[in-house]
Amino acid sequence: MLKINKNPLEALEASLRGKVHNHLQILGKSESNRGKLETNGNDKDTIRTLHRIQRDDLIKSNTQFITKCSRQFLNHFASGVDVIPELITPNLERVYAGTWQADLFRFAALTWSVPVSNGYGRRLRFLVWDSSNDKLMGLIALGDPVFNLSVRDKHIGWNLEERASRLVNIMDAYVLGAVPPYNILLGGKMVACLVRSKEIYDEFLQTYGDTKGIISGRNKKARLLAVTTSSSMGRSSVYNRLNLNKYLYFQPLGYTQGWGHFHFPDDLFLELRNYLRRINHKFADQYSFGQGSNWKLNATCAALHALGLKKNLLRHGINREVYYCKFAVNANSILRTGVGKPDISTLLNASQIADQSLKRWILPRSKRRPEYRIWENFNLLKLLELPPRDY
Repeated sequence: MLKINKNPLEALEASLRGKVHNHLQILGKSESNRGKLETNGNDKDTIRTLHRIQRDDLIKSNTQFITKCSRQFLNHFASGVDVIPELITPNLERVYAGTWQADLFRFAALTWSVPVSNGYGRRLRFLVWDSSNDKLMGLIALGDPVFNLSVRDKHIGWNLEERASRLVNIMDAYVLGAVPPYNILLGGKMVACLVRSKEIYDEFLQTYGDTKGIISGRNKKARLLAVTTSSSMGRSSVYNRLNLNKYLYFQPLGYTQGWGHFHFPDDLFLELRNYLRRINHKFADQYSFGQGSNWKLNATCAALHALGLKKNLLRHGINREVYYCKFAVNANSILRTGVGKPDISTLLNASQIADQSLKRWILPRSKRRPEYRIWENFNLLKLLELPPRDY
């Protein structure tokens, strides 16, 4: 009996289908009869497992960068003995592409247990320094928000036209947190509050206040009226009930529906994208911001469909809690109607936020958890999966 060989395209499609199923099995997920992904649970260990391969790939692809920068950047991170809680003084430094600060931002972000994205479209990135010792406290990065976010749109009261016209006034905090040992002292809460600072409002106004809408091409007097963010581990211990002087900084809006592409690693996505090129699909290279920040999701969905796989494989089931931070008292009214002058009378500057944060969280925590003092900055290399070295 003669063996009939598949043509090259059929062989490629069969191989890709096998790789998709094998990868999902490694993650502990399986496809139900209806094509929906099923998992053993939605607790934090399960979520970490889903992110693990993505993070391993990220660290592996950045090994040369990490090795090169470890010696250069390690002294920018504090050991516990460098931190005097009473003197902590945060200072925001804008990060620009192509600078050593951009490399430091990238290096520090690689220590996150959940990989962070590069953001979309407009971006404002900041290093948060402790001026009392010139050590890095944390990171803030704002980027363009996703276009479709039902809990946000329902909270504001938008219809499709209003959202398209006024989304330019919202940013999403896609990197937000403190580095060790400041995270041990609840410095993540201080950094989160610094998002809603006069400095960041003014930086946005100076950078994007008079630019054109990227999608519409129309001139828009953009003002930073609100910032969204979401917890990677379900409900957040940082954002939940985050308040200073009885002002709630982040309002919980609800949960996402658990759709995304993060559980497809970069190497598998590149293979799916090359397959789209092979079949001349429009999503293979339709990645500029003007074509939408959901390009990668749409490209993955298109590839699965072309392979005869159900799009439900993109439903990873991790329901992230979405939080909403208003800069202007009347933010929702302006976002809904397009009329009004932002009332930013309740905005504090970084120094005021720091003073309140020290009293509210950091000083009490330093007394309850003095073990922050034993942290050594070379332990950071363990978070980057590199052995400590004699620097």
